[in-house]
Amino acid sequence: MGRSSFVRLAEVINKHQEKRVVSVTVKPTLTDCSGTLWITDLMLQEGMPVTGYMPQTEDGYLAKWDGDAENESFAWYNGIVRSEATVILFNLGETSAGLDIHLYPKSSLAAGSVSFCQGVGGQQVSFPNALKAEDDLALLASTRECTKNGVPEKKEGFYQYSAAWDSHHNVKLEDGKSARVLFEIQQMQDGGVKF
Repeated sequence: MGRSSFVRLAEVINKHQEKRVVSVTVKPTLTDCSGTLWITDLMLQEGMPVTGYMPQTEDGYLAKWDGDAENESFAWYNGIVRSEATVILFNLGETSAGLDIHLYPKSSLAAGSVSFCQGVGGQQVSFPNALKAEDDLALLASTRECTKNGVPEKKEGFYQYSAAWDSHHNVKLEDGKSARVLFEIQQMQDGGVKF
């Protein structure tokens, strides 16, 4: 019997501000495959407050991490990636948190040659358009935006998050190319129940 592997998927569904959602239907569609599919921890949430990035969250809202005298609530990691690298981020908050990423290529990158993912491939996102040297490609979980030089940019995949304590993030670029990357985390903690 093969080992089961789970993939966490998340996406935002936008609606017109003046309309309301009456119902939601989720229809998983599979073709040309065999095996067993488990769907667990389906979470739908309304409104702007972030309520969680991890499976099986308890009722309640997240709050910005208050840290301690030696640590700030924001964490920034800045570095250079050449071709492909796994970056380990230390999230001192008590729970997973959305991750904002800025990528600045040192030279032009071909269309479809840039991707991010968690660990060994979960939460993958790629970018179908080419990038020029010093473009600012921003994938912002905090605002659910993807931009290039401040203008909305197409992405294929998911916003990124940082697991509590340490999380592994794979950054892949075109072979032989390099880019500067900036990761920013608003570290979070349990904020208690809403009411």
